[in-house]
Amino acid sequence: MVNKVEGVYSPDYAVTPGEMLEYEMEVRGMTQQELVRRTGVSAKHINELLSSKSPISPTMAIKLERAIGMPVQYWLNLEANYQEVVARLEEEKRLEADLGWLSNIPYRKMVSLGWVADIKDTKGRLSEVLRFFGIASVRQWQQMWPNLSVAYRQTQKYDVSPEAVSAWLRQGEIQAGQLNCQPFDKKAFRAALDDIRFLSTKSPDVFLPELKQLCAGAGVAVVFVPCLPKTGVSGATRWVNKDKAIIQLSLRYKSDDHLWFTFFHEAGHILLHGKKEMFLEGTNGLDNEKEEEANRFASNELISGKALKVFIDKHKPTKDNIICFADEVGISAGIVVGQLQHRGILPRSHCNDLKQFYTWDHE
Repeated sequence: MVNKVEGVYSPDYAVTPGEMLEYEMEVRGMTQQELVRRTGVSAKHINELLSSKSPISPTMAIKLERAIGMPVQYWLNLEANYQEVVARLEEEKRLEADLGWLSNIPYRKMVSLGWVADIKDTKGRLSEVLRFFGIASVRQWQQMWPNLSVAYRQTQKYDVSPEAVSAWLRQGEIQAGQLNCQPFDKKAFRAALDDIRFLSTKSPDVFLPELKQLCAGAGVAVVFVPCLPKTGVSGATRWVNKDKAIIQLSLRYKSDDHLWFTFFHEAGHILLHGKKEMFLEGTNGLDNEKEEEANRFASNELISGKALKVFIDKHKPTKDNIICFADEVGISAGIVVGQLQHRGILPRSHCNDLKQFYTWDHE
């Protein structure tokens, strides 16, 4: 019998090297005692070979070549093929036991985004997901991802799937691995943020490459990864090592005010908080103090508190006034709208046409 997985046939049984050795002996009319005399090994060892309790070593393969006539490679291939089949059969059992975990993975969405191949067989699908995560089994996922050092802005209104969040993070890790970055330099990153702030007035085809280049020059990989179901994630920050950080953005709300606030929020985590901080602890595992610090950092970086206060005190929040103020401070008018809405100065329904909205290519 054979199992068929996506056009590849693999046996669901293993022919032991001992069985083949016994067959070759029968063909030649050779007894165990004669094989003992011809090879110079003990009867006990011959019995263990025939029962496959002992593997055929290279040394034993040479002895069998001389005693029986079949070449060394024949015996070594028998042993290697047998061990491979046994290992795959054991892996099949493990995959069968782990299939329930697969239901927690947003597989169809990941297929549509091109992150994983579209495999019909459930065990093959699980193997594909494990390859995506770069892990040997579900047990390794349990060890790696729940303990990942990551700070992320996440809604508290909906159920969050750790598996979905980890898949989103993994895709960011894959993309970040393709970016060449200089070793992290805190001063250089701090200086880069001043230049990045002015990119908010640009279109994505202009600001995206410049944003990534400026950050990469300071040791920070910026990646954009579409949100998956049951993640509710706007952005994430983590360290690959002491010399490279990742800022991962999902473009969840698709407006410029949310995008740029999230970017500077994550930048705040890099500059203000430790490289080994653990922020991802379940749905409500955020460190509120550090989140507030990152929020204040983002607000002040985008628009200085003093300048915004002067504007609020002296001007009505009309579209014309907002546009003039945005031009004056060198930032997108949409960001000003978002800040005013957040402070309750402007209703959420007002001036949204001043915001820029983005879409993913796949949409």
